[in-house]
Amino acid sequence: MIMRKTNSKPQGILLVVSGPSGAGKGTICSMLRKQLPDLGYSISVTTRQPRPGEVDGKDYFFKTVDQVKDMIFRGELLEYAKVYDNYYGTPRPYVEKLLDEGKDVLLEIDIQGALQIKKVFPSGVFVFIVPPSLEELSARIYKRGTDAVDVIEKRLASATKELSYANEYDYIIVNDVAEKATRKVMTLLEAERYRAARTYFIVDKIIHHNTEA
Repeated sequence: MIMRKTNSKPQGILLVVSGPSGAGKGTICSMLRKQLPDLGYSISVTTRQPRPGEVDGKDYFFKTVDQVKDMIFRGELLEYAKVYDNYYGTPRPYVEKLLDEGKDVLLEIDIQGALQIKKVFPSGVFVFIVPPSLEELSARIYKRGTDAVDVIEKRLASATKELSYANEYDYIIVNDVAEKATRKVMTLLEAERYRAARTYFIVDKIIHHNTEA
């Protein structure tokens, strides 16, 4: 849980955004980063080889399998998964450093990873992006034109199952218009900054100031 800090700025907010494929979470996260230039963004750890143009520490933290397994053992990953023989994970020290500096941090992550993070970092703000309808979700995925028909059908089948996890999140945002959905996420992020657990240091300063006076 977030600790009450006295005589210092509050810890930043960990904003975790998830949703089924085609819901538009990537678009919303891109808009958030443009609208909020000070918003921190977590870089993932991976064991796959760098692609042309990718830079260690900018695009990913590239690690060996042994290094990642050691990070897992030491509890240095907020979440991790093995995908096609490669590990991917969210580095805990990197995220906590940004939060301790008072920066809000955005994580765009799948549902499995988000639920892992919620167990170890329940003070995060968890947002689930949903489409206005399954018909609209289907139209968006087909419109991409990047996947074969059988792959699209699998994505649509899994979307219904993924939507059932929405009640595990703090907020559900319907993405009918990306700009409007982005504004809603920004509004709830602003409201979260004023939670008593995050701002008690203000009251504490008032109390101590009066006591000292």
